[in-house]
Amino acid sequence: MLKSEDIVRRFGAKTAVDHVTLSLEAGHVYAMLGPNGSGKTTWMKMAAALMKPTEGRMLFQGAPVSVESRRHVAYMSTEPYFYSWMTVRDAGRYYDDFFEDFSMSHYEELLRDMELEMSMKTRTLSSGMAAKLKIALTLARDAQVYMLDEPFNGIDLLARDQIRACILREATPEKLLLLSSHLVEEMEAIADRAVFIRQGKLIEVCDLEQLREQRQQSMADRYREIYGHAEVAQ
Repeated sequence: MLKSEDIVRRFGAKTAVDHVTLSLEAGHVYAMLGPNGSGKTTWMKMAAALMKPTEGRMLFQGAPVSVESRRHVAYMSTEPYFYSWMTVRDAGRYYDDFFEDFSMSHYEELLRDMELEMSMKTRTLSSGMAAKLKIALTLARDAQVYMLDEPFNGIDLLARDQIRACILREATPEKLLLLSSHLVEEMEAIADRAVFIRQGKLIEVCDLEQLREQRQQSMADRYREIYGHAEVAQ
């Protein structure tokens, strides 16, 4: 469903994504893993057609990503994108106007699960509450691909349980979910495949069930093995 072919993205002299060929299939939840600066966000932005590659091609269902593919790809960035005057209801209306596949009723259901209220002002939300709002807005779309960049940032342990349940409800055979995070232990409970990236290069793609059965390794074990002495965030 989503594929990069020998894709490169440079920013001046820095290569953020370095000749990555990667195919992601519907019916799976992928964890894209790597230390900060590995190229995860840059790859996702190219997949969302928000950034053009320097070299190579990014494809959605066999065609180059474009404004058209954005209609089917729901991307949640790490950057805040609410106007200060907005309430939670206003944010939903904004998405409802912008995306044809946005469901206000689904949004309201997700807000209940996230323990957010329509009347809340976005400027008064804590970082964790704002993160939950971004996730609710993204998942309320009836997209074919969902990409969530660092969905657990700033969120406490109990709220992560709420978010995990909401994400897993969207995991159907027709949809592709891709989550980028440095919280490896949290991702292990959601993903069935892992994509390891280091310094812009693709290291490997693992089927996590096979990893556990054949190599008796968890995703965190493999992370430690690939990235050496770097600590796995808890």
